[in-house]
Amino acid sequence: MIQIRCMAVDDEPIALEKLENYIRRIPFLELVALCESPVEAVQIMMEQRVDALFVDINMPDLNGMEMVSSLPDPPMVVFTTAYAEYAAESYRIPAVDYLLKPFDFTDFQRAAGRLLKQAKLFNDTATASDEDYLLVKDGYKYVNICIADILYIQGMRDYVKIYTEGKKSVIVNTSMTQIKEKLPACFLQVHRSWIVNIKKVKEIERMRIVIGEERIPVGDSYRQQFMEFLRLHSLDK
Repeated sequence: MIQIRCMAVDDEPIALEKLENYIRRIPFLELVALCESPVEAVQIMMEQRVDALFVDINMPDLNGMEMVSSLPDPPMVVFTTAYAEYAAESYRIPAVDYLLKPFDFTDFQRAAGRLLKQAKLFNDTATASDEDYLLVKDGYKYVNICIADILYIQGMRDYVKIYTEGKKSVIVNTSMTQIKEKLPACFLQVHRSWIVNIKKVKEIERMRIVIGEERIPVGDSYRQQFMEFLRLHSLDK
C-alpha cells in the first residue's frame, strides 16, 4: 500500500488537533509533523521527506500560499481556510484540493482520496516510464537512477540505501520488498538487509560477495537460494 507522509500546518491549535485526528483515521496517511508556524514547517521539509501538506492559508508572518510558493520542490498540497474568497486565489498554485472550514471528515476523506490518486499516478508513471531507470525521491528532491549503475542496496529500517558506481548513494523511503519488485532479474536478495547486482560482483568467497570495496554477507535464510543461483549460472557444473 502507498503511504503518504503528510504534515499539517495551521496557526490555530484546535484546527491542528482536528487535522491530526482525521489524518490518523486514514490508513494510507502517515503524520510526519504538526506545525503552528509555517517557518518551522519549511525547516522540517528541508530535513525530511514530506509527500503532502494540509496547510492553512490565512496565517501571520507567512501565509500558506506564500509558504508553498517559496518551496523549490513543493509536495502535494491541500489548502484549508475559513475564508471562501481565498479559493480563487489558491487555484493559481497547483493544489490537489481545497477545504473550506468548517469541514467534516467526509470532506477530508475526499481530499485524502485525491492525494492517493495523485500519488498512484506518480508511482505508475515512475515504474512504467523507462525500464532502464528508477525514479526515486531522495529527501527533498527526485532522482533518476540508471539501474545498470546500481551496485547494491542496503535495507535500513524504514529506508533503503542505494549504492551506485562512483561511490554515490541515495536514501529512499521504501521497503526492500517494494524496491525489489521494480528491479530486473540480475538483482538478487542475499540477506534481509542486502540486494546485490549480480553483474557487478567481483568474487564470492566463503559466503561473502565482493562488490567494489564492500564484502556483503549471504544470510542463512538466503543461502540455499543463493547456492541454487550459483549452480545454475556457474560454468563449473
